[in-house]
Amino acid sequence: MHPQRQRHPPGTSPGTIVVPARPEITPRAILTRFTAEAIEEVEVDRPAVLAAATAPGELLWLDVEGHDEALIAELAQRFGIPSLVLEDVVNLGQRPKLEAYDNCVFVVADLIGRRPTTGRVMVEQISLVLQTGLLVSFKARPSDIFGPVRARLHSGKGRMRAGGLDYLAYALLDAVVDHCFPVLEEIGAQLERIEAEMDLQARPELLVELHRLRRDLVQIRRTAWPQHEMVNRLLRTEDGIVQQETLVFLRDVEDHASMIVDMVETYRETIIGLLELYMTTVSNRLNEIMKVLTVIATIFIPLSFVAALWGMNFDRAASPLNMPELGWYWGYPMALGVMALVAGGMLLFFRKRRWIGRAAGGAAGTGRTPRRGGRAGAWE
Repeated sequence: MHPQRQRHPPGTSPGTIVVPARPEITPRAILTRFTAEAIEEVEVDRPAVLAAATAPGELLWLDVEGHDEALIAELAQRFGIPSLVLEDVVNLGQRPKLEAYDNCVFVVADLIGRRPTTGRVMVEQISLVLQTGLLVSFKARPSDIFGPVRARLHSGKGRMRAGGLDYLAYALLDAVVDHCFPVLEEIGAQLERIEAEMDLQARPELLVELHRLRRDLVQIRRTAWPQHEMVNRLLRTEDGIVQQETLVFLRDVEDHASMIVDMVETYRETIIGLLELYMTTVSNRLNEIMKVLTVIATIFIPLSFVAALWGMNFDRAASPLNMPELGWYWGYPMALGVMALVAGGMLLFFRKRRWIGRAAGGAAGTGRTPRRGGRAGAWE
């Protein structure tokens, strides 16, 4: 789920920074200083370390986990990061966006993942502040999402060091966007499994799974569209902080964001189709059950009329064949037993045909249902 956005009381001055109390998270910051030839990484345990961090020709990447009020105040004072930016950093739940200021570019991106405990889709805000000589990344919770990027930076291969901070910002943004693909691939696999099971038997449990997947896709869709728009705006920025050479790589991120939007819409249509297939199967099966019961009732209607007309109480003195059961000692208990056996036999028959029991809601049947064209989750 998306983190609930904190809102200040109406009338609060813009740029008011109030760091929410999160005692379960210990703030941590890693400062990476690098040039094309060398790299050094230190853990920042106090804001004063930033004062001596800058050296000629060095580029700084500060990766912040959690929100430390003293460190945020130091960033605002030393590097001139606008208070409006820092307000959006600490107030989670921001929409993915791009904002250009006089001395920096502010990017908010959403990281799509799954909660380890429940498996539900989880959205975490990632904030990037890019200015000349400095890149600051903010994560609300500890995460190793940037681990592969950090390893590439230490290896010194490719453009990671020589490309500058705008290229590093691209690499971080690319890691955030691509993290959504495993989640979508898992949803696609679940949809294929549900379609295969529904092709055999439309069980109510499948309906519950479809509604859960639909809620997850709504959450991803709420992020995918503004994230795609944010990358498009970043491609069109003309502030000079993002170099022309980096725009080529940002187009790749834009392509991945477009793929995510397409996959979300495809899976959304697949879920709608499966829900319609489920309801159609339930309706068809219910019609079959009603047809059989109607035939049975139709047969017994005239028989019940004849029995009710004469009452079946014929004079036993006129013929020994007239209702001999009326003279039996156990006649009445036997009649009740026959009624119970007939009722029990009908219940067993209905349960065997899956008309009652697990399929009491009319959701299941033994017959195969028509298969939808194409594989669930296939790209259109």
